[in-house]
Amino acid sequence: MGCVSTAVAQHERQVLGIIPSAFTVNNLVGETCGKEIKVATMQERLVMMMELSDAFIALPGGFGTLEELFQMISWAQLSIHNKPIGVLNINGFFNGLLSFVDHAVKQEFITPRARKILISATTADELVDKLQAFRFEPDPALSKLKWSPSSSQKEKLDLTLRL
Repeated sequence: MGCVSTAVAQHERQVLGIIPSAFTVNNLVGETCGKEIKVATMQERLVMMMELSDAFIALPGGFGTLEELFQMISWAQLSIHNKPIGVLNINGFFNGLLSFVDHAVKQEFITPRARKILISATTADELVDKLQAFRFEPDPALSKLKWSPSSSQKEKLDLTLRL
């Protein structure tokens, strides 16, 4: 993340880091370029990233990268957002993952419509072009779900003891 944000800042582009406070202890993430927003939790980070981003791009990475990538894909599938999501498949890094996703489609665990949510390209220019051309196709059943905070709150139970 540091190399990417530094390169972006050097080209006089906007950099925004959304960082859980725990990562700022002992300078774990290093010096931040651009604006930094500290949040309490990883979940809060993901929500803020979703709200503030126009698109999502995953570069080669580990479990954290994969977790955030699939979280955004799941939220798109559920129509929580409709933003494009892509992987920059440098040197075939994501080939195994993309094959697995295609296998899950063949096994009917992922719908062909949902598969279109994940975009891949081998160059940054190609990926940006594909992200800009992306048109979200919501699942008719899932797009009817309401995700406002009030719809997710359960009614309070009356637990009054009556004798």
